[in-house]
Amino acid sequence: MGQKVNPIGLRVGIRREWTGKWFAEGKAYSAGILEDVLIRRFFKKKYAEAGISSLEIERSPKKVKIAIATSRPGVIIGRQGSGVDDLVLKLEKQFKKLFEVEVVEVKKPDIDAVLVADNVARQLEKRIPFRRAAKQALQKAMEGGVKGIKVLLSGRLAGAEIARSEFFADGTVPLHTFRADIQYCEERAETTYGTIGVKVWVYLGDRFGKKFEKEETSAPEA
Repeated sequence: MGQKVNPIGLRVGIRREWTGKWFAEGKAYSAGILEDVLIRRFFKKKYAEAGISSLEIERSPKKVKIAIATSRPGVIIGRQGSGVDDLVLKLEKQFKKLFEVEVVEVKKPDIDAVLVADNVARQLEKRIPFRRAAKQALQKAMEGGVKGIKVLLSGRLAGAEIARSEFFADGTVPLHTFRADIQYCEERAETTYGTIGVKVWVYLGDRFGKKFEKEETSAPEA
């Protein structure tokens, strides 16, 4: 089960909350889902270089609040906050609603699964050897204080005629343990010889106490 179930979805309601916090019924629900997808695509396309780790979308009857976790907040904020104002105007113009944007800095991008996967994918697109890219990601994450990390690359690695999968791991990643704080991400590298899939699992340690905890961007204390 641990290899086939998304470790994020498995822990929703136990260790994690939804990244979309709103409620609707009937047609309003499907419209809200579609709008969430379009908002996330908007950020992925416009701020591909901003190092966005997560987007939390919270809706109220009159406003949509978006919390952005990014390793490069300056790209979004801009000079004296002008970038956020421009972003809000573009969102309101495209989606015809009121928006509020909050930007939070990811202090340790080397231990964030989304940013690690994105970094590995971008290196593959620049023709960096896949083993070097994966092993550097493992080394930086372990130096950052994580308990374990796994990286899986699949596709025509190094331009090989036959697609295959290569697996890299360091430390432990207990996928079956509900109290384990595990980050997970899937990313795609669009290379000249085809698409290469990148999967990253990062184990930050066990979480006790409160039922829900905010996803931390720094390593847990030993």
